[in-house]
Amino acid sequence: MKSNILLESGTGELEIVEFLIGEKHYAINVIKIKEIINISSDKLTKLPESHKAIAGVILNRKEILTVVDLKYVIEGKKSDQFSKLIVCEFNKIKVAFIIDNVIRVQRIKWEEILKPDDISTNSLVVGNIIMNDTIILMLDFEKIITDINPSTGISEERISKVGFKDRSAIKLVIADDSALIRELLRDTLHSAGFSSLTTFDDGKQALNYLNNLVREKGERFTEDVQVLITDIEMPQMDGHTLTRNVKEDPILSRLPVIIFSSLITDDLKHKGLSVKADGQLSKPEVGELVDLIDRLIEKNNLIVKK
Repeated sequence: MKSNILLESGTGELEIVEFLIGEKHYAINVIKIKEIINISSDKLTKLPESHKAIAGVILNRKEILTVVDLKYVIEGKKSDQFSKLIVCEFNKIKVAFIIDNVIRVQRIKWEEILKPDDISTNSLVVGNIIMNDTIILMLDFEKIITDINPSTGISEERISKVGFKDRSAIKLVIADDSALIRELLRDTLHSAGFSSLTTFDDGKQALNYLNNLVREKGERFTEDVQVLITDIEMPQMDGHTLTRNVKEDPILSRLPVIIFSSLITDDLKHKGLSVKADGQLSKPEVGELVDLIDRLIEKNNLIVKK
């Protein structure tokens, strides 16, 4: 099965693949998926001395792909046999995940995804979908991979390479549903000299905050925020919809918006361009994020004097 999402960017909709691990229902955003393949487990090559969640590697379309056992990640039990893999691309890597079965592909609204009660840094669930009296869990696939290999995400090494200078006068708003990413971004930006950060765990909250600033201050809203940094995948309102709302507002449109997401690939960059994002970066590239903030502040003449 090849994913072929045709949704217009910023509509507040997404397509999900609902799948099974054991008897439990899970979901993944279609735009993460390159394909779903049927393959027998005897095609797997096991790796010595690898992480327990890594089942091995397979050869697919002349590419060697690492295979992650979702059953082990979720239940701590290894899959003895399998026949289906979801092949994904995010954070500039391709990886395959073992699943038991695909239920369906369906279109839903981001606002239908409910935030989990537990949004701690250790949670693998970023959202809940209630459908036909069934709870479908949206998994944090990026966290799964980062837990297996921290170097694929925002690592301490990447943070240490970010140069410090006094950026305390610059005020940033960050929207990201992952508590882990918010914490890592906070550490990174503090290391770079930023000290004024306002964070939200979904796009709707961030947009409400910005709209309130405009109601209170009008054109002077930039005294309180100079750059918006947003993830794409978030319950209630996604980053593309947030960006579109900002850029279509006659006052807020002055605000530079950076989409900072694991889903920034050559195939998907057109979505950010269509909603007029000022920049798009993949999540591991924290050094480039700081450089881009500096350039946008200077380009838009948003330097705030203390």
